[in-house]
Amino acid sequence: MDKYTLGSVRRTKIVATLGPATEDPVAIESLIHAGADVLRFNFSHDAAEEQRERVKQVRAIASKLNRYVGIMGDLQGPKIRIESFKEGSAYLKQGQTFVLDTDLGPDDGNERSVGVAYDDLKNDVSSGDILLLDDGQIVLDVASVEGNQIICQVKEGGLLANHKGLNKKGGGLSAPALTDKDRKDIEVAAELGMDYVAVSFARNAEDIREARKLLHLSGGQGHIVAKIERAEAVENIAEIIDVSDVIMVARGDLAVEVGYAAMTGLQKSLIKRTRLQNKVSITATQMLESMIANSSPTRAEVSDVANAVMDGTDAVMLSAETAIGKYPDQAVKTMGELCIGAEKHELFSRPKNYRLEDVFSYVDEAIALAAMYTANHLHVSAIITLTESGSTSRWMSRVRSNIPIYAFTRHETTRWRVALYRGVYPAPFDVVNAEPGEIDRSAIQVLERAGAVVSGDLVLFTSGDLAGVPGGTNTLRILKVPSSNTDIERRDRNR
Repeated sequence: MDKYTLGSVRRTKIVATLGPATEDPVAIESLIHAGADVLRFNFSHDAAEEQRERVKQVRAIASKLNRYVGIMGDLQGPKIRIESFKEGSAYLKQGQTFVLDTDLGPDDGNERSVGVAYDDLKNDVSSGDILLLDDGQIVLDVASVEGNQIICQVKEGGLLANHKGLNKKGGGLSAPALTDKDRKDIEVAAELGMDYVAVSFARNAEDIREARKLLHLSGGQGHIVAKIERAEAVENIAEIIDVSDVIMVARGDLAVEVGYAAMTGLQKSLIKRTRLQNKVSITATQMLESMIANSSPTRAEVSDVANAVMDGTDAVMLSAETAIGKYPDQAVKTMGELCIGAEKHELFSRPKNYRLEDVFSYVDEAIALAAMYTANHLHVSAIITLTESGSTSRWMSRVRSNIPIYAFTRHETTRWRVALYRGVYPAPFDVVNAEPGEIDRSAIQVLERAGAVVSGDLVLFTSGDLAGVPGGTNTLRILKVPSSNTDIERRDRNR
């Protein structure tokens, strides 16, 4: 277990993407050492054999550094993109006619037309629709659909390069979230024991259910991340959150579909709703994009990260910044510093009537919320939760607090998974083989050795009467760190 210093512990977690800039073991170690909590593997680029070797490297390096680092596999999803140009690009002028042609050869594009790697586009659009290319840099008005050709007028032109993405303003493209490639990649994710699998371009709850079913059929136990990057996903957000474990606010494609002006409020509402439904959130896309080429962020990026943290996101994600950037470890370090700075803001310090009117469905859920209420109204230095699946620590982390939550568990998979939860820090602890009368003492000694508590501190302790039973947490106790082992032994004998 890492040595955490109370008052300077970063609660917001960091997801860092691996890529050409961070594919060797030295670079991976630098990312973890800089503070990455979860490493993202992009199935859009890496072959299965490369993924296998890299997962082994990550597990070995994290173990050497005494860190629990989660692994996320990000599925490619449907490729809704244009094909290539003969000259590598074409300049589109405002007002000109431009044709998207699903029958055109993949390398035959020119300044008048280009192929499309999505055959059903002709069925999904009609006259009057607006198509957005290259993250909205190029805007096309659909004039008509003639066979396999979508005849457009350029509303906003510019240089259009090969394989740029295509979106329909307001959503409505019918491409399914999971492709044949994704189904094979889910099998790989299960084989490699990935902790999270992210579903790209999810439309509804059924997309998430299908991904989870395929993962379980392949023997995987990872949690499912729903990437919210379609307008349809926003419309179905309540049901998507309900069947997902994690929601990723993927702001790039989502902003293109719903409009940039709507994104600030939408990001806040998605994070808030995810928290209220007791799930985990990640804020992603272009958070420190300038650090791809520069060693420090812009003021706008600093504000962007701070807003996401103060909104209550569990994690912030770095993509190209660590995958292809010049300063990957510096980007992680900078992100960590920005998170700590934002967490000091007064809006982050206390919950406001969180779930006071709710009726809880589970005993361990009630214990978790009671623990957080107590922690925020009593001078407590730490919270210890003995957990099997990590659910109790996840429920606790839904409440804003500056009290660190230590998830003590015997399961390595749980320790990797909870690394994503805001304010939760995993620790190895085998409650099944511990002497019943020594569990308190052993747990507190772990925190003492880590420098997390000292003599006289109060610690909240949640556990279950039946050790090793998932969902069995039914006890909340307030313990005082004794001044000596003798004090602990005396108390244990009198219990």
